Amino acid sequence: MGKIDADVVIVGAGPAGLVLGNLLRAAGIDCLILERQSREHVENRARAGFLAANSVRVLTENGLAAGLMEKGARHDTCAFRNEQAEFELKYGELGNGEVHTVYPQQFLVTDLIAEFLARGGEIRFGTEVSSVSGMDATVIADDLLLRAKYIAGCDGRRGVSLRSVPARVFRRDHDISWLAILAEAPPSMSAIGYAIHERGFAGHMARTPTVTRYYLEVPRGEDPEDWGDDRIWDELHVRMRSDRYGELKRGAIIERRIVDMASRVMDTIQRGNLFLAGDAASLISPAAAKGANLALMEAEILAHALIQAHTESDTTALDRYSADCLPRIWRAQEFSLWMINLLHGPAGYDDEAVFQRALRDARLESLRVSRAHQDFFAENYVGI
Repeated sequence: MGKIDADVVIVGAGPAGLVLGNLLRAAGIDCLILERQSREHVENRARAGFLAANSVRVLTENGLAAGLMEKGARHDTCAFRNEQAEFELKYGELGNGEVHTVYPQQFLVTDLIAEFLARGGEIRFGTEVSSVSGMDATVIADDLLLRAKYIAGCDGRRGVSLRSVPARVFRRDHDISWLAILAEAPPSMSAIGYAIHERGFAGHMARTPTVTRYYLEVPRGEDPEDWGDDRIWDELHVRMRSDRYGELKRGAIIERRIVDMASRVMDTIQRGNLFLAGDAASLISPAAAKGANLALMEAEILAHALIQAHTESDTTALDRYSADCLPRIWRAQEFSLWMINLLHGPAGYDDEAVFQRALRDARLESLRVSRAHQDFFAENYVGI
């Protein structure tokens, strides 16, 4: 078995690992990124595209925002539709006055890989990590034993890193599933669209001028291949109430997959010299677009702590990494659950189902008419 030494080994070349790697290289710290997938795969994997103000700040302050500034689009308005009416919420004028920047994750990842390599970093694609130990700071990948001062586990919800951190784990299955759809079609509305319908939730989120993300609430266990293009567009037409608010711009469906809404928080997210970030640290439902933004928040905190430990031999910030991140993770989880309850309600006509849907409708009406609730929404919708 070959051996490699590095100051920091990062497992996973997603947003968390790549932002962390770029910040460490800018500080002159030797780091190696290991990624199971090919470069082509990670640069074309369509995922979240809504970047919060804090994420844009992290990227801009660290010289990682060139593509974002050139191609990103400002988003500052939500539209909510139900049986009664449609109303728009210009959240960029509420709360802290912050907005989202829409920049698809595959574009961001492509930018970050190129910049990391330009800064002298090394990424080993197609490398399977089988073991991570924070106690002796070692990683076993394929036929290599890697020894590091520190390890960052950024390999997602199914990676080996999170299994290497003994922690109290809090899980919640929200018993809600979405069919996530990527359509080769321009956006049908300028706002982020949330439609509440008796047949289930539907959502519209612009990605680029030619690609739009849609969501449809579907029963748990649904096979995405049962949803052909015509069935998808017909159901979106009904739930988005297109006959009332305008037809959707249709196109080929280029991705369809099921997202089961679930949450996971680990307390702690570190062990020895192993530190978790991104989906390895916590899993959050996509209802409020928090996942990638939490990942960038954690990457910045961890980078500053590792730089302090490396340059000043001061591990104070590393020691409190979990304590610094977890309150913000829990706040994001709380708002995500609030959004789930705003957008969904149980089916059926028994007393409990009718009661829960009435509460949902009251929550939506309060958001429509109450400035205090609108400010709360705006601050938490964009904030991390």
